[in-house]
Amino acid sequence: MSYIIPIIITVSCINPFAPKYDADAGHGGSLLSDLSSIAGVFQNFQYAYTFRDTLIYGQILDKSFTFGYRDYDMGADVRWGRDEEMKVTYGLFQNAQRLDLLWNNIVTMSSDSTNIIRSFNLTITFNPTDIISVTGRINFFLKRDENDKWKITGWIDESEF
Repeated sequence: MSYIIPIIITVSCINPFAPKYDADAGHGGSLLSDLSSIAGVFQNFQYAYTFRDTLIYGQILDKSFTFGYRDYDMGADVRWGRDEEMKVTYGLFQNAQRLDLLWNNIVTMSSDSTNIIRSFNLTITFNPTDIISVTGRINFFLKRDENDKWKITGWIDESEF
């Protein structure tokens, strides 16, 4: 009987809502990449859109980042920097109920992987009756940072939206 008391004390100290830290969690099956590869940049980009996460999105953009697209109504190219891109993306993430980004084929890639043109499909659901589907290509410019991680220095949206 005296052996039951230590068992009850030991078991009663286990909190099922505070499990032990698992140092191996996230390895092999993580939704995020460490950005050491180009594939990781695209993986984190897709994650940021899927989960509407500006923190992850901001981590893949270089400080010198520029965004550009063709405004067909104005007949002019529009460009802005990283700060404006973060504001615009934040607005999109806040106003959309759901974002589904699908990366398609890489159309072209420079030999050093610093310029990649890739096709995509993006479905933006603002509400059940307001859904926009965009298909196109993005012209990415990338570089490795001081930590040998890939960052996007710019991208030009070549879709005809």
